[in-house]
Amino acid sequence: MLALTAAVTLLLPTMTTAIAREGLSTRPAPARLPPRRPAGLSAPSTATPPPPSPGPAPPLASSQPPAAAASPSPPARTEAGSCLSLLAGVAGNRLRAAPASATLTAEGCQVVEPVIVEAFAVRRPDGPGMITLVPPPTVSCEMARALSVWFDTALVPLARGALDKELTSLRVGGGHECRRRNRQTQTPMSEHATGRALDVFAFQLGEEKQGGLMISVEKPEGLVQSRFLDAVRQSACGAFMTALGPGSDAAHANHLHVDIQQRRANSSRFCQ
Repeated sequence: MLALTAAVTLLLPTMTTAIAREGLSTRPAPARLPPRRPAGLSAPSTATPPPPSPGPAPPLASSQPPAAAASPSPPARTEAGSCLSLLAGVAGNRLRAAPASATLTAEGCQVVEPVIVEAFAVRRPDGPGMITLVPPPTVSCEMARALSVWFDTALVPLARGALDKELTSLRVGGGHECRRRNRQTQTPMSEHATGRALDVFAFQLGEEKQGGLMISVEKPEGLVQSRFLDAVRQSACGAFMTALGPGSDAAHANHLHVDIQQRRANSSRFCQ
């Protein structure tokens, strides 16, 4: 048997070595060590590195959304009193808030920001002027603003150009009045019920005590006064939504009615 093994060993040395490695040896192969550090290379530092310097603190979380993502806020509503404050801030304007009254808030007769108008400031060649309303009417502040523009931009230049006199006052009536149109029982509510209308009966030019001129809407004297009233009515057709005077109907035979009733289009007017 030993002779046979020796013969095989001589003939097949590779096989014998493999058998010895796989079958006879049970010890694991030794672990390989890393190569030695070169002599010129310094050893790594064992000191603990310093912590990184703190940067700026992150912003705190906010419960509010960022401005860019915020939903658009609704348009600011006009505060009560802003119209009156605007008109009262003009030097020469004399008007005040109307006192609380049941007729101002009655059904169908509500007046938005009612004011009592005594006078409006106007511009004259020699400086600031004023036109008074007799008696002082109660109208909505929106109507008062429309009247102030009409007085300053139309009535004053027309009086000066046609009669070479300064307009000083207007005889008026029919400001706020809780009633129906033409004082009928079956007609719609009048714009007077909401304070958005005014009736003009006469124009005072110059001072009455100094030989001033009073022009009646119902009975003008002469061609010059008639032309002045025609020009006034035409200007009212542009300044207001409605202008009605003598000749339109029996209810307006003695005065000029103006109001700011909204119509289908801003350019639409009812002028007679």
